[in-house]
Amino acid sequence: MIFDRASGILLHPTSLPSRYGIGDLGPEAYAFVDFLTSSGQKLWQVLPLNPPGYGDSPFQCYSAFAGNPLLISPDKLVEQGLLTREELMPVPPFPEDMVEFEQVQQYKDRLFRRAFQRWQTCPAGKEIQSLLANSHWLPDYALFMALKQHFQGLPWNEWDTALALRDERALDQYRHLLKEEIAYQTFLQETFFQQWLALKSYANHRGIKIIGDLPIFVSYDSSDAWANPHLFELDEQGKPAKVAGVPPDYFSETGQLWGNPHYKWQEMAKDNYSWWRKRFQVLLQTVDIVRIDHFRGFEAYWEIPAGESTAINGRWVKGPGEKFFAAIIQALGDIPVIAEDLGIITPQVVALKEKFKFPGMKILHFNLHRGEKEEFLPENYETNAVVYTGTHDNDTTVGWYKKLLPADKEFLASYLRLKPATEVEEICWRLIEVAMQSKANTAIIPLQDVLCLDSEARMNYPGTVGGNWQWRFRKGMLTKDIEQKLLALTKAAGR
Repeated sequence: MIFDRASGILLHPTSLPSRYGIGDLGPEAYAFVDFLTSSGQKLWQVLPLNPPGYGDSPFQCYSAFAGNPLLISPDKLVEQGLLTREELMPVPPFPEDMVEFEQVQQYKDRLFRRAFQRWQTCPAGKEIQSLLANSHWLPDYALFMALKQHFQGLPWNEWDTALALRDERALDQYRHLLKEEIAYQTFLQETFFQQWLALKSYANHRGIKIIGDLPIFVSYDSSDAWANPHLFELDEQGKPAKVAGVPPDYFSETGQLWGNPHYKWQEMAKDNYSWWRKRFQVLLQTVDIVRIDHFRGFEAYWEIPAGESTAINGRWVKGPGEKFFAAIIQALGDIPVIAEDLGIITPQVVALKEKFKFPGMKILHFNLHRGEKEEFLPENYETNAVVYTGTHDNDTTVGWYKKLLPADKEFLASYLRLKPATEVEEICWRLIEVAMQSKANTAIIPLQDVLCLDSEARMNYPGTVGGNWQWRFRKGMLTKDIEQKLLALTKAAGR
């Protein structure tokens, strides 16, 4: 699919201001949509909206279908009559510019359990109970999370063996035993989707489309792997037999060992990729455009035997390729997709992307350096592409510039026609202008770059666990001056 010429902002909802320790789907989310509209933007890109697991990462989630309960707005629950203002108190002294996930989880869980008790009896509960009535994934997910609570957070392969291997008698026993907790998990999902879809509707009516994220792999410790073991490369004990990652390259001598279980693609093909068709269908009800993370894995993926300590001893295995996307499109129509095609990309991956006219990604931080080939400079980008200054995995533009080698700074000064002693904030805005002025139909700017923030605002350091995904911006940072500056660049670029 080829998109109209437009631009937007990359910001995960957890990074919004909020007095409750984490960005949520309340008033500040609506204010951000208003900012997008006033600054001439047409797109809001988010990271996966699923419930984060290991390392608080939105790319390692307990479900590929469920929503993140931490995004539920307490203010909206008050509006619904499920909480009172007094019940929100005391609000812990959360930091304004970062998320402390454990503390937020404790505070919000107390609120949500109180709201749940009221939801079971008040009229507001009846209005939303049918929202997810036909969701194929919800019963398994609610039971999975209830069991996870019961077993104090242990991964599912460490539960009682009968439960881990889904013995039906054991499942029935715990469905009865944990009935209340299952109902609570269902309430959280009903509430998340009610709040998210209301926000999405508001954005859509204001001309803003949401770009969502689809990680190719799912977490091993997820309801997906637990409920569908036949679709994953697991051994007889339910443990991963073959796991995902990427091989050694310029950036890492040992590659990246992600540890996600690989799919049994031949098994998935037997029912024409039913699990995937449902996954795309649910996501496209939640967002307007899907960014597929690690797109190249559908053409060929790096397979590592379980138990390896690095990604070195792996091998390339052919993925489902063209047949997979043909099946999805046949079922769902012309799906709006952005293909994350970064890294070392083969001609076969390019051919797969171009076969379905999926736009790929261009990152200015990777292209604007000394010795770059002419074809990779912004003025030569293809039209059917999405250009970013950087992504959630990059440093901020200010941080990136400060760490450049002298030769690369010299190249950048020449390329951008910078005057001597140009302030780094001005360099940041010039890079935004380059992205806007490029031939690529779509330009996405991380909010950190619009705010000209340094490395302390970086969202993620790939290959590390802990200390990531925490950044938040403060209320009042989105000034009228920034809004007008962004609007002027957007208009000048014809977006």
